[in-house]
Amino acid sequence: MAVIKSFRDLIVYRKAFEMACKIYGITSSFPKEEKYSLTDQIRRSSRSVCANLAEAWARKSYPKAFVNRLSDALAEQLETEVWLDFCVRHKYIDNATYTTLLENYDEVRKILISMINKPENFNRDH
Repeated sequence: MAVIKSFRDLIVYRKAFEMACKIYGITSSFPKEEKYSLTDQIRRSSRSVCANLAEAWARKSYPKAFVNRLSDALAEQLETEVWLDFCVRHKYIDNATYTTLLENYDEVRKILISMINKPENFNRDH
């Protein structure tokens, strides 16, 4: 097992961070009228997945707090999927991009659920 010294070493963090960066790039071409609504919302929720993972990691010695922050990360991840539904519906992204993003977020979700179900695997010093 690899040594995890920081939240940045977590595979789920790296995947979520890459997804947030992709979403930022994709939303740069969204219509101006979406700047303070859809664009802002999806950027915030995708970034919040990463921020909540960092906060969870800081609380890994406290299982309830750790799981609470992981649950927040999961909620933000699912919110991002809802915004992606709107993006594809309004044709701001194509179906291939939508499918790829959802597949990547599916991986993030599965890892988060695994961490939530087994917090004891993370509450020791590595």
